[in-house]
Formats: sequence, C-alpha cells, structure tokens
Amino acid sequence: MDQVILVDEFDRQVGTEEKLEAHRLGLLHRAFSVLVFDSEGKMLLQRRSFDKYHSGGLWTNTCCSHPAPGEAIEDAAKRRLSEEMGICCDLEKRFSFIYKAELDKGLTEYELDHVLTGISDETPHLNPEEAMSFKWMAMNDLLDDVQRSPEKYTAWFRIILNEYNEVLRPIEHESL
Repeated sequence: MDQVILVDEFDRQVGTEEKLEAHRLGLLHRAFSVLVFDSEGKMLLQRRSFDKYHSGGLWTNTCCSHPAPGEAIEDAAKRRLSEEMGICCDLEKRFSFIYKAELDKGLTEYELDHVLTGISDETPHLNPEEAMSFKWMAMNDLLDDVQRSPEKYTAWFRIILNEYNEVLRPIEHESL
C-alpha cells in the first residue's frame, strides 16, 4: 500500500496516509515534479498511461510522484525518473508551491509540490504502466500549446508552466 507524507503549509510532516485515500479526501501531502531539458533547451514531456489512477492520457512534465515516508525528495525524484522514464541525470531543486485541483474520478490533488530540473540527452525507455509516450518540446511551443489546449495537460503542469515559466526559462540556456 503506497503511503504519502501529509504535511502542513510549511512542509512539516504531520502524518502519513494511503495514497488513494489522501486523494479522495483532498489532504495536503508532499509531492515532486521533475522537468528534464535536453542540451538544446527542449523539455521532455510524458503522456500518462490510461491505467493511472487519475489524469490518464494527459501530457505532463517528465516525471512526478510522491516520496515515500523517510525518503528525501531528491532521492525519490531520481528513483521515479529512472522507474518511469528509464533515464538518470543530476537534479536540482528549483522551487516549491502548493496547489489544489479537482481531478477526474472524484479525486483531489492537494500538494506541496517540489519542482526539480535536470539536463539529459538520453532517449527515454518508458515504463508502460506510467507513460504511454514522450516528446521533446521547446518552451515557447509548449506554452502556446497549453494556452490553446489546456485540457490536454495535467493540472499541476499547467500551473508550473503558467505561474513559474520565468523561473524555468534560464534552464533553456544553461547547457548552451
């Protein structure tokens, strides 16, 4: 049974809960989102498997999940990046934010989301239980597509792009 770490608004642990129950009840919990860029500044996106417990079939950031109780964010992010996308790279924590979003299947995401970025030119090897496809997109093209068709993207990814894209823009040029 997957457990998530329940937190307060300052990211202090206040308990744990079974993952699906935390999403049914809309409890604030710790999460992370990984955004990987290639050496040309394009972001690696994944399309979530239809088998996911929510947001199946939607495009999102490279990888996202929840650390296990007692697991550091950076360790969990590297582990899940390898498990979901089959790639490994150094990750840097960029920022955190809290959001609440009503999802499909009667679930609610209420997360304190830690956003990490990395650079890799590896070809992903997808775990089909997690992701059905991937693509690399330039930031301007991605922002335009999210503006035109927001329903194709996950709630948290839209927030990251719409509210924090200026923080992410330097990533596009760091490796050039």
